[in-house]
Amino acid sequence: MDFQETIIGLSKKAREAARVVSRCSTNRKNQVLTTLAELLDKERKLIFAENEKDLAGAKEKGLSSAMIDRLRVTDSTIDSMRQGLFEVAQLSDPVGAIETSWLRPNGISVGRMRIPLGVVCMIYESRPNVTVDAAGLCLKAGNAVILRGGSEAFFSNMALGRIIAKALEANSLPATAVQLVPVADREAVKVLLSQEDYIDLVIPRGGEGLIRFVAQNSRIPVLKHYKGVCHVFVDEDADLNMALEIAYNAKVQRPGVCNAMETMLVHKGVAEAFLPLVGESLQATGVEIRGCPVTCQILPWAKPAVDEDWGYEFLELILAVKVVADMDEALDHIAKYGSQHTESIVTQNYERARRFLREADSSMVGVNVSTRFNDGGQLGLGAEIGISTTKLHAFGPMGVMELTATKFVVTGDGQVRK
Repeated sequence: MDFQETIIGLSKKAREAARVVSRCSTNRKNQVLTTLAELLDKERKLIFAENEKDLAGAKEKGLSSAMIDRLRVTDSTIDSMRQGLFEVAQLSDPVGAIETSWLRPNGISVGRMRIPLGVVCMIYESRPNVTVDAAGLCLKAGNAVILRGGSEAFFSNMALGRIIAKALEANSLPATAVQLVPVADREAVKVLLSQEDYIDLVIPRGGEGLIRFVAQNSRIPVLKHYKGVCHVFVDEDADLNMALEIAYNAKVQRPGVCNAMETMLVHKGVAEAFLPLVGESLQATGVEIRGCPVTCQILPWAKPAVDEDWGYEFLELILAVKVVADMDEALDHIAKYGSQHTESIVTQNYERARRFLREADSSMVGVNVSTRFNDGGQLGLGAEIGISTTKLHAFGPMGVMELTATKFVVTGDGQVRK
């Protein structure tokens, strides 16, 4: 059997399994998640052994130390996966809930009911923990899921897939509700993206190249997130000590993730006081600042920014800094160069804070908080399957609720349309 038949076969099985999972009780779904968490604990040796195969392969291929670090599974990684499953199990089950209802003049009642999406396809790179996060969230939302991880994590993902299958079967659910694509060939992804008869939504998670490849080749709706060009705007009425802590956290804590700050905008009214303060703090941790002419006057050691630095996702200890005249210029800059991911304003001015919340067009907009909070776990979703920077049908981190849709439900007592 070639990989085309394999992909079509697992897609059909996912569609069949989706019907079973969609009518599954909340208790049964939660039991699958807790069983999976217990099995992850028991199967640590197996997971570590398979992960070592991936790590050895990554070193042979010369992958960067950052990539290898993302690939590595430790006790802490497994503990985090288990904690995520327990948190998702504790979330309210949206499936079957009537969100709103109203009565029409003719006496019929109209409501909107939460329903599963059906079959979700997740295509992702590195980080084997995504396999468990995606499986847990999709199952809680009543969906079946097809998972296609990166070839660099093949052995780790397949081991996790076998453990997930055990958890499903232990609770009398079909193992085909969560399937790992057993083919590393990238051509298999193209076949997967053509299965519109069986798959309802594709969610790619990884670098911009992967996401563009999926979007260009899919015949199925795709939730996209190309990059995270996140801004922090330090307003003229900012508490500068607060702004310093927020800027440091947003840039330095984990510079290689999509919700790290890539550009800092500083109001001209506080630039002379704030830039030396934040510059010293960031320089001490190795951050390279690429600044506008005003920034470079205040911080002579900063590198002059070029046009390409605005709107660039550095994913390392590099920060673009621009001094702006007012909030209008800050919002204009974000609209031109942002990626609709995350923006934050630091200010004590209530009116400006409210305006920023209304006008900054991103999936998370914050006031006096770090951009690093745009994360499913941090926002109380338990975990996330990814962050959507498109608005159809979800915007921002995708948790259980975002893995459902709504349908209209109408009840009456014999009404007919006239």
